Amino acid sequence: MSVRSHSGRRWSYNDYAMIPPDLFRHEIVDGEHFVNPAPNLYHQEISGRLQAQLLTAIADNGNVYAAPVDVQLSDHDIVQPDLVVVLRDNSKVLTPTKIVGTPNLVIEILSRSTRRHDRERKMSLYLNAGVPEYWIVDPDAHTVEVHALGDDAYRRAGVFSERLNETRLGVEIDLTRVW
Repeated sequence: MSVRSHSGRRWSYNDYAMIPPDLFRHEIVDGEHFVNPAPNLYHQEISGRLQAQLLTAIADNGNVYAAPVDVQLSDHDIVQPDLVVVLRDNSKVLTPTKIVGTPNLVIEILSRSTRRHDRERKMSLYLNAGVPEYWIVDPDAHTVEVHALGDDAYRRAGVFSERLNETRLGVEIDLTRVW
């Protein structure tokens, strides 16, 4: 489970940048500091396979970044999604050290320690930040839930287990090669 540190203050990017390197994933959501253990190897395999297919699908139009990569959505919201897609026409969010602003796609791969955090807290964060598309990958169920941004909420575009092809990016992912 995600562990919330109780410092009694609202964390900012400057506070986040002062965290010494360790084997944990640190994130700031609405000024609260959360710490998660490193993901397991199966999680990493899924991430790598998804990244490879996404890179091939959007090679001429953008890039895919894998954790650890800092995504600063505001001064009090800094996360490290498992995968992040930034298309060329949105490259203004890229800096030499992090992504500052709203990427085109965020992908979170569920684990026991992050399941609730990813489905609730981070989904709300991505919605409020205007992330156009959010994928939740469930390694146990072998599914990818695609959530597309509507007027003021995410609309679940579908749950996919073999072929993912209903995305705003217009990509097709062979999920049988991911699991």
